Amino acid sequence: MKKFVLLIVVFIAAGLLAYKLLSDKPVGQQSHDDRALRISKNTAAFNNAFGSVLDNYFALHDALVNWDTLKADQAAYALAAKTDSLPIRQVRGDSGIILTAQSMAASLSGDAKGFSASAGYEGRRQTFNTVTDDLYNLLRTVQYDQSKIYHIRCPMAFKDSLEGFWLSNTPEIANPYLGNKHPVYKAKMVTCGEIIDSFPLPKKN
Repeated sequence: MKKFVLLIVVFIAAGLLAYKLLSDKPVGQQSHDDRALRISKNTAAFNNAFGSVLDNYFALHDALVNWDTLKADQAAYALAAKTDSLPIRQVRGDSGIILTAQSMAASLSGDAKGFSASAGYEGRRQTFNTVTDDLYNLLRTVQYDQSKIYHIRCPMAFKDSLEGFWLSNTPEIANPYLGNKHPVYKAKMVTCGEIIDSFPLPKKN
């Protein structure tokens, strides 16, 4: 009787082991799949260059939050220079995508170069909104996927009634249109805004 029970236990254990082996992926295969998910659509050189474009855009954003015209002008100039040096040809896409990206990069560079010529804080913020639209469109076209980027809206960016947008590498709200030194609101409205989009988009299964 004991031998019979022991035999049943052995069969059950063998069955569970077989099920486990068949249902789980091999360790090597799992690590390969994880690696594949981390491979970017574009080349490392392009991603590094685009990362520099984003860094200067974020510096421009921060300067506007702090109402620092000098730093904002410097960041806009650097943004234009980095955009001009983007290796667009290394975007992995057809010729139509590359031509579209080149056109968008030219618009971004041109608007960034015109930033310092904008009249006062209000004019600079208007230009920043245009620069944001340029970069947002370029971001979607080249499908940059190296970091999470948030698209944020302020419903009262201009004259308390017109909306404006900005991009951020953090979900925390720091409004570049109202900032922390607004003549009326001071720093009370610096957290005004809502996330309306983010990139990269979730991968489909």
